[in-house]
Amino acid sequence: MTQPGTEASALQPPAGERLEPLRVRAAPAPVAMPWGQRLRELISSFMPILAMLALALASWWLVKNSPQPIGPQQDRPLRTDPDYTMSRFALERFAADGRLKLRIEGDELRHIPATDRIEIDGVRIRATTADGRVTLASARQALAAGDGSEVQLLGGAQVDTVDAQGVPLEMRGEFLHAFMDTEMVKSHLPVQVRHGGTQINAAGLLYDHARQRLDLTGPTRTVLQPRAVRP
Repeated sequence: MTQPGTEASALQPPAGERLEPLRVRAAPAPVAMPWGQRLRELISSFMPILAMLALALASWWLVKNSPQPIGPQQDRPLRTDPDYTMSRFALERFAADGRLKLRIEGDELRHIPATDRIEIDGVRIRATTADGRVTLASARQALAAGDGSEVQLLGGAQVDTVDAQGVPLEMRGEFLHAFMDTEMVKSHLPVQVRHGGTQINAAGLLYDHARQRLDLTGPTRTVLQPRAVRP
């Protein structure tokens, strides 16, 4: 049990010593930073955010200004009226060796974009093969492919050529379909064929020069020219 006065005597300094008064020191005042340094530190703290913002803006700009993929274009109806015409014209095709292979002349030409075909009035055609054999064709009108490899002769159609033996071969009718590259002529309408001294009327024909074959369809009528009798 503590005796009275013990607590007070404990606060007293030992004999012969002087109790120093307690000194309290104030904290030093903060030193003011120059405004330039404070601005740099502020900018440094916001630099990552500014960089991310700039990157986002750049990405948006690239997406907005990048070319868009070309989608399927809507089909536009092609023109059925001529897109160009020519009068008193001549078209020529040449072989790889420079030889004149095909010449098409006419009074007027009209190109139809819808079918990529040409319509010709007063057509005249001259085709020459590699061996020099000449085929002539003509009609009042013609419907031809753009490269002239295929021609439909309409009205007073006529094709004159020679067979493999050099015998003249003439084909006439109101419609003849001539294939210049493959040297074929066909028709589903009545035709008249003259081969040498023989004249044949038929309902249609298919002439294939490469195969040396002439097929006539339907009822036919043949007129044979009598040979001259030697004395």
